[in-house]
Amino acid sequence: MTENVVVLGSGYAGAGAIKSFEDELDGQTDVDVTWISETDYHLVLHESHRCIRDPSVQENIAIPVHEIKQPSTSFIQDEVVGIDTDAQEVDLADSDTVEYDYLLVGLGSQTAFFGIEGLKEHALTLKSLDDALEIHDKVQQAAREASTNDPAQVVIGGAGLSGIQTAGEVAEFRDEHNAPIDIHLVEGLDQVLPNSDPELQGALRKRLEAADVNIKCGEFIGEVDEETVYIGDEDELDYDVLVWTGGITGRDCMQDVDLDKDERNHRVHAEGNFQTEDEHVFAIGDSALIDQPGDQPAPPTAQAAWQAAEVAGENLARAVRGQPLKTWTHKDKGTVVSVGEKAVAHDVVNMPIETFGGMPAKLLKKAIAARWINDMTGVGRAAKAWPDM
Repeated sequence: MTENVVVLGSGYAGAGAIKSFEDELDGQTDVDVTWISETDYHLVLHESHRCIRDPSVQENIAIPVHEIKQPSTSFIQDEVVGIDTDAQEVDLADSDTVEYDYLLVGLGSQTAFFGIEGLKEHALTLKSLDDALEIHDKVQQAAREASTNDPAQVVIGGAGLSGIQTAGEVAEFRDEHNAPIDIHLVEGLDQVLPNSDPELQGALRKRLEAADVNIKCGEFIGEVDEETVYIGDEDELDYDVLVWTGGITGRDCMQDVDLDKDERNHRVHAEGNFQTEDEHVFAIGDSALIDQPGDQPAPPTAQAAWQAAEVAGENLARAVRGQPLKTWTHKDKGTVVSVGEKAVAHDVVNMPIETFGGMPAKLLKKAIAARWINDMTGVGRAAKAWPDM
């Protein structure tokens, strides 16, 4: 009997799992594979901020799905609007319902606004290629309408990885175009890149300040209107462009799925083998809260999704064959963060220095992206993308 296997999402989790699953099948003919995504490309999301400075980078970080999947895998470009685990069906916005025997949910996340009044209505986000291109356009427009005496005000809320890298790219755009722009990075907690090593935080702050990014930590954004960000009890920042990178939550289509999940963020609970409470449904990446040793689930990072995708694809094939599933444990290989043309690396495996910058960190950041692109499509596209990373 032919098994219908459906994979949702074309991010790191979905694309990586498709590659791994196809490799595991290795020509097996009693499995029909369907891949569903809103976009017909895989975005190298951790490099999408590069498009804020230079939109042409999109040519190298948006990889068409046909370059990733095997010809035998069917692809449907559509939005997932619901999953019926009883009927084993995926509901799509514009296409027919898709039936499955096994389903892997890798839909990623969307931006969380935490109920902050006005934030969703007025802020740009950075969760897609279109988001990055819109930020570029808005920053460019604001700069054109500004002057040296009245510079454009760009406010970035959230000083995690995305916020820091966004600030760095806006600064590079400003410097390359000699544009009148002031950049403000706002973080509610006490330091940039909260909950990370103080040495890494200090190195990132140093580079942000060198790039003339104004950093404000320790007060949360409480309200936003069309002109002003209100911070804490007293502070206000007028803005021309507001970007919010302050958190993630599950996709809307997961709210009503009949699976055990966190009701606050709609992320599905999964075992270390990626299986949910329904043995026919697997979950991975930002869509999931994946059990790990200790009390914390796997982190919602690109690195974790890359590692998990390989095992998830193999486990999907094992489930189809009735074989025992493997348990995955996340292994943190370190952190590398870019600040424009500069980068900082921390706690990288097999490196003798705990925190470092300069050319070694920059080359490491480029190499990580190039390796992923190579794994997805081959060395040719990776080499072509290298200068833009």
